[in-house]
Amino acid sequence: MKINDNQRIGAVNPYKKAGDAKFAFTTGKKDKPKDQVEISAEAKELLGVQGSARTEEQAKRIEELKSSVASGTYHVDAGKLVEKILPYLK
Repeated sequence: MKINDNQRIGAVNPYKKAGDAKFAFTTGKKDKPKDQVEISAEAKELLGVQGSARTEEQAKRIEELKSSVASGTYHVDAGKLVEKILPYLK
C-alpha cells in the first residue's frame, strides 16, 4: 500500500477550488471579490469640521498640559481618578 502519493500536491483543499469555481460561475467573474469602503460627502464634511474645531483656548490648554507633564509638575488628583474609574469596576 502506497501512503505518500506525490500526485496530490496540488489538491490541498479541493473545497476551496470548488467554492471559487462556483463564485466565478454565479458572478461571471474569475477574480475574487474585493472589499470597498465609501465615505459619504456628509461624513467627510463632519471629519473636516471635527479636526478644525479645536479652539485657541483648547490648543493653549493642551500645550500647558504637555509642558507640565514633560517637566514633571503635573499632579493627578487621586480622588477624582477613583471616582471616574470606580463605575467601570462595578
